[in-house]
Amino acid sequence: MILPIVAFGNPVLKQKAQEISADYPHLNDLISNMFQTMYTANGVGLAAPQVGLSIRLFVIDATPFADEEPLLKGYKKAFINAQIIEETGDTWSFNEGCLSIPGIREDVIRQKEILIRYQDENLITFEEKISGILARVIQHEYDHIEGVLFTDRISTLRKTLLRSKLSNISRGQVKVDYRMKFPMLRK
Repeated sequence: MILPIVAFGNPVLKQKAQEISADYPHLNDLISNMFQTMYTANGVGLAAPQVGLSIRLFVIDATPFADEEPLLKGYKKAFINAQIIEETGDTWSFNEGCLSIPGIREDVIRQKEILIRYQDENLITFEEKISGILARVIQHEYDHIEGVLFTDRISTLRKTLLRSKLSNISRGQVKVDYRMKFPMLRK
């Protein structure tokens, strides 16, 4: 089932998400629905807060970046109760976008390597060191479960320049080709 993606301005996007317990109802269905929603919107990642759920879950499929990093072909994974333990390496800038903030892309500076602990869809715990574009995708989605948007990581001047576009997104005054919920849409 394709879920509506919540737009910038929805309070769930600014909340720190809650951990998922082993008895969370229909978790595998939710993960499947999130992947389907992400693919329909042409995304590479989607976090539960983006579909209105304040839980520590995100999904990614980094295959679109396989031309730059061949090992990413077929890299599809759910991350449950993730915790970034460490961010290391040089910082680098990369142009990011977000399904909850359609039509806006900005350069965001992040570190190149992360050490992350998470559970998969079977609630088996893993700890991995990840680098490059995959680390960036994970950092972006991880930010969502921490209540942080990529626009929180850009300069105050850039945010000021984007204020009216962000306001328009909240009011539903943006063209998208996927289902969205807009917090300030006048009916």
